[in-house]
Amino acid sequence: MRKILVTGANGQLGWELGQLAASFPQYEFIFTDRSVLDLSKPDTLAAIIKNIAPDAIINTAAYTAVDKAESEKELAQAVNVQSVEKMASIAFEIKIPFITFSTDYVFTGNATTPYTTETALAPLNFYGSTKADGERLAIAANPNTIIIRTSWVFSTHGNNFVKSMIRFMKERDVLNIVSDQKGRPTYAKDLAEATMKMIVALDNGKAIKGIYHYANKGETTWYDYCKKIQSIVGLTCQVNSILTVDFPTPAKRPGYSVLDTEKIEKELSLTIPHWETSLVECINKLS
Repeated sequence: MRKILVTGANGQLGWELGQLAASFPQYEFIFTDRSVLDLSKPDTLAAIIKNIAPDAIINTAAYTAVDKAESEKELAQAVNVQSVEKMASIAFEIKIPFITFSTDYVFTGNATTPYTTETALAPLNFYGSTKADGERLAIAANPNTIIIRTSWVFSTHGNNFVKSMIRFMKERDVLNIVSDQKGRPTYAKDLAEATMKMIVALDNGKAIKGIYHYANKGETTWYDYCKKIQSIVGLTCQVNSILTVDFPTPAKRPGYSVLDTEKIEKELSLTIPHWETSLVECINKLS
């Protein structure tokens, strides 16, 4: 394996992979954004990918605007379903590994114990349904597809909860944050490192395919997550706890979306950091 194509270079995960690239001099990374590979136009992908001629594809690009997906259904489907299926098919045709990413939003949110990779899918919103359809069609097109589901992603780069909360705490006197949704935050840098560990394992001949879960250790609510951010940055904004019903959104949110990461930990011998540890690292980099 030599040449690795990474889509979504400007997103949180794509950017973090870009930061890691220099640590893997054995690989030539081709980072693309929508100006090169536009996932809203699935029919254009084959010619471009075959021209790049990669030895592996890491697809970090996605339509992730959960609420807007309810009204931009065709665009969400093109990016999250048709393009993912197309890339999986191309990877199968040219016999290269294909890694793509999915979400905790493929589940109902009604559970009380962590979701495993075997749990049945039942998305609550249109975004979740596009990610579930993308998973299903990618595996149908290419049984060697690797899907990594993740949740509550944050980074020093891009738009995310951590950066938004820090900004809001500086701009506002009061914040109202939902306290009845529970999940596992994921530092995109940690996820990028796990992804590269998977690439190296594949390169060394390890048989890897199917669905995996990756999120940082520990679980929290959005409210407690916000309070932790506040304690690290030392801002004095008043943070109030509210319920999901007090904050209506176009797309329903799962009440419980904790992912069980045991499979990826065992198969890649991973030690996953606690989300609070990674949050401190991220905020220190931001400041």
